[in-house]
Formats: sequence, structure tokens, C-alpha cells
Amino acid sequence: MKKKTALFHIIVTLLFSEGVTFAQTDTSFVSDGNPVIRHKFTADPAALVYNDRLYLYTGHDAAAPKENRYVMHEWLCFSTTDMKNWTEHSSPLNVKAFKWAKGDAWASQVIERNGKFYWYVAITHDSIHKGKAIGVAVADRPEGPFTDAIGKALITNDMTTEAKISWDDIDPTVFIDDEGQAYLFWGNTTLHYVKLKENMTEMDGTFKRIDVPKFTEAPWIHKRKSWYYLSYAYEFPEKIAYAMSRNINGPWEYKEILNEIAGNCNTNHQAIVEFKGKWYFIYHNGALVPDAGSFHRSVCIDYLYYNKDGTMKRVIMTGEGVKPVIK
Repeated sequence: MKKKTALFHIIVTLLFSEGVTFAQTDTSFVSDGNPVIRHKFTADPAALVYNDRLYLYTGHDAAAPKENRYVMHEWLCFSTTDMKNWTEHSSPLNVKAFKWAKGDAWASQVIERNGKFYWYVAITHDSIHKGKAIGVAVADRPEGPFTDAIGKALITNDMTTEAKISWDDIDPTVFIDDEGQAYLFWGNTTLHYVKLKENMTEMDGTFKRIDVPKFTEAPWIHKRKSWYYLSYAYEFPEKIAYAMSRNINGPWEYKEILNEIAGNCNTNHQAIVEFKGKWYFIYHNGALVPDAGSFHRSVCIDYLYYNKDGTMKRVIMTGEGVKPVIK
């Protein structure tokens, strides 16, 4: 019996080492203010509204208590229809899905096109292309499972040379405009963007650079009425600032700070989304731990409001969070 048990553990270990995952049962929980998710550390939120449901994709801080470094191996997926009752789906994507990568499941975003779901992720490349890179995975459902879409990185560190750092190719965000053109934005200290082909896995032309004040990282694009909004992490420790434009290709006019430094956390990473008639600002802070919060982050959600001229009002971070959506 002991030999069979040992053999079973060896097989399971080998399967996990090859990136094989096992089906898990979705679980449910009820949020009680901010942070929304309290049983796991979550970071770098991105949101997708699909079929009357909001999907929340996050990183997973897995550092041990008191460990002052980023430890991230997988991405997580949660969903809700009312902002109160949530479903946690089994992890739909792991670093091991990318055979060309060697670690670090950093910020990401999922977008839908033609019935497929594309997940753009920041990840560490292998020794051939040193530094951070952007990969893309694909699935038939928003909750996955996702697989590597092209078997290689879409963006590598040697493609961008302005910033003399190895982590300038991170934090991908994707937007499809009203004409059906997809764009990929990304960066740390320098901000780039490029058109994507309709297959969502190839660049369509060369990429361009955007200059906005004190850009650090975490770009996010959204549109309301005739305005495009580019929000991003500003300075370090990070606040969130934003710029506006009538055209996704710019020029971008800087406006102001949108969100202050999040409590007990050096980073600040946002998603902005409209869901069932209300606008939400989704971010992370370090509220669940007394120290080392920058490496043990937790996703929060508060309301976002606009002024009559289209500018955004400064976000008020609360412990209460948002109210349930009345059906």
C-alpha cells in the first residue's frame, strides 16, 4: 500500500511539473466590503463583462508571511452577477502553460473576440530573451482553461530599448475600438502601444510610444461616450493618474490624479469597467497584513464617477466597498 501511495505522489508531481492541472470544483463566497477577496492574496486586477456577468482576473501573491518579495506562479479568476455573491473558478492559467517562460505570473488582462477569450500576461522569459515579456493564451470560455496561443512571446525585452531595465515590457492592456481594431498597450517607465491583427496574436505594424507625465506602469484603456481614457500608475509609491483623448491614437491630454496611494502597498494597479449601469474602479491594497503588504496584496472595488465635462472624479477608497446590484 505504501508503494502505491508513493507511486501516486510521484505521478502527480511529474504531471504538475509538466503543467498538467486537475479539474476542481468552483466555489462560492460572499464579499463583505473591501478587500473583496480575503481567503487568498490577489493583485493586479483586470475585469471583463460578458453575458451579464463580471469576470475578475487577478494575480496571486504566494509569498510566505514576512517574505518581502513577489512570488507569483498562477492567475486567478472570479465572477459575479451582483457584485456581492462571487464564484471562484479553478485557476485557469499557470506560468507552466508557457514552455518558453521561466516564472512570474505578473499583471494581465482578458478580452473577448469572435467567441474566443485572449489572456495577455506579463511573464519572465527564459535565458534566450532575458527579462520580462508578454505572452498570450486563449480559451473558449471566460473561465478557461487557457492554453498558450502561439508558443512564444508576443513582446520580448529586446524589442524595446528606450528603458535600460529588464522589466519595461509588462502590464499589458488590450482594447478593441468601435471599428473593430484591437490595440495592445504595455510598459514600465516607457509606454508603448501597437495594433493587433484580427487573430489577436500578431502585431499589425510597428509599435509607437506615448509620453504622459510620470508614467510608471499599469496602463488601462477604457471608453465612455466619445472619450478614450488612459489611466496608469504614476510615480512610486504609485498613485493612479489619467489622460483623455478623442482618438485612441492620441494626442493624450493629461488630467489629474485619480486614485491616491493604496494603503500599505507601494504598487497600485487598476481596472475600470461599466457593469449594469454603474462604473467601478478595481484596484489592490495591502489591507490584509500588518506589514509587507506590497507583496501580499488584495483586490478592492469602489465606485467611479464622472463630471459633466467627461473628466473623472477622484476615487474615494472605502472599507465598505460597493453595494449589491439590485436585479
